Parts: sequence; C-alpha cells; structure tokens
Amino acid sequence: MLPLIQREVAEKNKWIDESVMLDIVAIAESTPGPIAINTATFVGTKTAGFWGAFSATLGTVLPSFLIISLLSKVLGYFMEYEAVKFAFIGIRAGVIALIVKALWGMAKKCPKNMFSLIMAVLAFVIALFVDGSVLYVIIGGALIGLAVGLISKQKEDKK
Repeated sequence: MLPLIQREVAEKNKWIDESVMLDIVAIAESTPGPIAINTATFVGTKTAGFWGAFSATLGTVLPSFLIISLLSKVLGYFMEYEAVKFAFIGIRAGVIALIVKALWGMAKKCPKNMFSLIMAVLAFVIALFVDGSVLYVIIGGALIGLAVGLISKQKEDKK
C-alpha cells in the first residue's frame, strides 16, 4: 500500500511533496498500528483536515475488511488442499518483495551521509537482536538524531 499511496498522493496528484511523504511514512512507522492506515490518516489530515483523515482511514480499512471477511469464509473450505498451501507461500514471498521495493524507494530519497548510514545499520542490527519492542530503538534513534541536529545547529550559529 505504501508505494500506491506515494504514487497517488505525491507523484500523480502532487497533494504533498516527496519530502513530506517521507516524513509521514517515518511517523506512521513509529506510531502503533498498520503503517498503511497510519500513512493514509496522516495524508488525509495534511490534505483535508479531520474529514480527510476520516475518509482516508475508512477508504483504507473498509475494502480490506470486507474482502478479507469474505475470503476467510471461502478459504476455510479450501485450506486442506496442497495447492492452496503453496499459493500462500508464494503470496508471502510477493509481500516481502513489495516491502523491499518500498524500502529501496525510500532509501534512495533519504539524505545520504555517514551519520544516516550508521544510524540505519545500527537500528537494523539492534532491532534484529532485541526481543522486546523495537519502539525503544525508534525512540532512541529519534533522540540521537535530535541531539546531533541541535549540536550541528549550535555549531552553525557560532560560525
């Protein structure tokens, strides 16, 4: 859903800038709940206030809810077949490919400096080995980024 939202909102309709879209995705990833729903809600708020957020959230949730409700009834009858089990293995692989594509697209648009690279690698490694919530990794990264930004700003102000 993220590539679809980005293409429709930032590229096709130009409702928001690419940089704002990156900020929205970063916020949506760090808040509880599904990223696509959070992103749609933030985009709706940014473009049309409360009713935009309401409509975007409903438009993101309702079709999936209805389709999944119907499919769960139908698939319950077919889950015993090997072909259906293999189809779900293929679907999982496709979902991973879509996530990697979205990650790659966002990585190309992020600032490229040594600090950003070190923070991304460090956050990834910590997230792999932390058994609990990665929320602490996100908060820690935000605090470190804020501290580095404030230090950089103070150095620029002194010049």
